[in-house]
Parts: sequence; structure tokens; C-alpha cells
Amino acid sequence: MRYEELTIEGRNAVLEAFRSGKTIDRLFVLKGCQDGPVNSILREARKRDTVISYVPKERLDHMSETGKHQGVIAYAAAYEYAQVEDMLRRAEEKGEAPFLILLDNIEDPHNLGAIIRTANLAGAHGVIIPKRRAAGLTATVAKASAGALNYTPVAKVTNLGTAIEELKKQGIWFVCADMNGTVMYDADLKGPIGLVIGNEGEGVSRLIREKCDYQVAVPMKGDIDSLNASVAAGVLAYEIVRQRRG
Repeated sequence: MRYEELTIEGRNAVLEAFRSGKTIDRLFVLKGCQDGPVNSILREARKRDTVISYVPKERLDHMSETGKHQGVIAYAAAYEYAQVEDMLRRAEEKGEAPFLILLDNIEDPHNLGAIIRTANLAGAHGVIIPKRRAAGLTATVAKASAGALNYTPVAKVTNLGTAIEELKKQGIWFVCADMNGTVMYDADLKGPIGLVIGNEGEGVSRLIREKCDYQVAVPMKGDIDSLNASVAAGVLAYEIVRQRRG
């Protein structure tokens, strides 16, 4: 995965990025480095709940584009993140029942971009992703979304399970993609809904699956046992569109 135009290297540059309010998806720090400037950067990162990884010098050298990282490299978001409340407001302004897509640790930026594109075309009001162990809004994601990232809000939450619980209080019910679930044609997918799509390899995690109200499956007739995450998201999103049309 490459982040050329989103990589910020060097202590002053990284510290200024934090202080200017730029959204930093992830910070890499030389393992064992405890001096004053690095501690200042770490304080700023913790204030913003940025994911911090402590890595050996060899990894920083490999990641560095400039060769002048000074023990710190930051990955900045290509686009600003929205708030979940923005998505609910968007649905209300359109006079529509909320339709959200939640991603449980999608790690491939191409998949994330493709899902954001599908979300836009299917009329979803936003996409919610977790802070950790998941792709952020990089340039690769923006390109894969084919421009949809300009129109479809994406929120990043600390805990996906907590977000689901909060949204349930607002009348949204949740369905997750699962091979052992009810065939999607037999499920009621109308009304305020959150569609949960899981990780490319492992699917929806057990903890998130248990918080969902229903599990639905895409019917498959072939010889392999699963769809690509972005394709599954597209198929299920359009079944939701079909049912919402009445």
C-alpha cells in the first residue's frame, strides 16, 4: 500500500500537521525514542486518539520517501471525516429513512473506495468505519471511489459496536452479511437500516455480528464460497434499494 502524497515526515512537519488540525490516520514512531520533540508529537496524537505504532528504524527507512524522517512518519487523511450525526441529518433533510453502511475492518483501500462508490449510487446516507485495523481515506481510496468521496460522508468511530448501540437508540436496525444468514430475498430490509460488511478474509467479527438484529446471505450457486467484500456490499445494498422502492 502506498501513501506518497499523504505521507508527512520529520518532527517539525508532523507536529505542525497535528497543531494545524489536519486529520492524521496513523502515526509511526521509532521504537524506544523518548526525547522531547517526539514526546510532544505523541501528546498531540493521544489528544486526537490517533493510532500510534512503534516500529524499528528499518521499517521507517523503508516507508520514508525523503530519507529524512527523524524517527516519525504520519499518514494523513486525503479527505476530512464526517460525523455520524451529519448522516442522520442528511437522511432527515431528504425525507428518507436512514440507510448507513458500516464496515468491520475493511483493510483493502480499493475495496473501501469501491464500497463508497456503491454507497453513493445506492443512495446510502453515509459510510462508517472503525479507527483501528482498517483502511482510512487515502488517495488510493479516493481514486477507487471514482469521485464518490466528494459526495458521500465517511465517519470514523473509535468503537463500531458502541456506534451500533447508539444508532439502535435512534430507531435504526442492523443487518450483517453472513454466509449462514437468511437469504436476502427472504429478509425484510426496509425502514431505517444499517448494513454491516465484514473484513475481506474473516467476515463480520463475532462481537459485531452479535449486536446486529439479522444476518443475511447472498445466494450463491458457484464453486467458491464467498464474494469480494465490495461486491457483497453492492449486491446487498441494491437489494435494500429494491425493497425500499416498494
